[in-house]
Amino acid sequence: MTINNKQLLIFDFDGTLIDSVPDLADATNAMLTALGKDTYPIDTIRNWIGNGSRLLVERALVGKVDVAEGDLNKSEADHAEQLFFDAYTKIGGSKTVAYPDVDSGLKKLHAAGYTLALVTNKPIRFVPKILQTFGWQDLFSEVMGGDSLSAKKPDPMPLLHVCTQLGITPDKAIMIGDSRNDILAGQNANMDTLGLSYGYNYGQDIRDLNPNEAFDHFADLVDWIMQTNA
Repeated sequence: MTINNKQLLIFDFDGTLIDSVPDLADATNAMLTALGKDTYPIDTIRNWIGNGSRLLVERALVGKVDVAEGDLNKSEADHAEQLFFDAYTKIGGSKTVAYPDVDSGLKKLHAAGYTLALVTNKPIRFVPKILQTFGWQDLFSEVMGGDSLSAKKPDPMPLLHVCTQLGITPDKAIMIGDSRNDILAGQNANMDTLGLSYGYNYGQDIRDLNPNEAFDHFADLVDWIMQTNA
């Protein structure tokens, strides 16, 4: 991996920069309660996060990670997803926090001249408010949600779209994230990848997905980028 020619750092959001599980779990359980269904502990819901809101809702409705075709009908899932959106909007990110050293790390990388972008599977409607809460709205040159395009991670489309919009080729970009969707998206885009082990990856070690490098702490990732590019 030749880090010294990299210009663009593309970050995932949930599980990479922010821990949003408490709010997502509350919204999920509010949806289930409204539907008269049993709720789930936060540690169970944590394993359902990372593929966007629709699959989170579907997993909650069936109570498992794998949702088979025919488990739900579309109208049932549509109604449940709207209840989830309503609940998540009311919650407003009250329990969402940044992971340690993310705020200072992002600012350090930005000040060093890297172009930063954000590609999340979270619906785009919820992203600007969270960015503003942390004061990060001016750090990212491009921000993509899971419904910004016709495909989301692990499809490479949003990563390649960011590169096109910024005029930076994929070989000069790095995808940084905590889950298989992030690493696979980067690999599918022929982009180098960096993994973080502390996020939401369905209990799988991020290193099993063979990112170029993996780190247990955000500060270590930042230091590695800064030192390797020195």
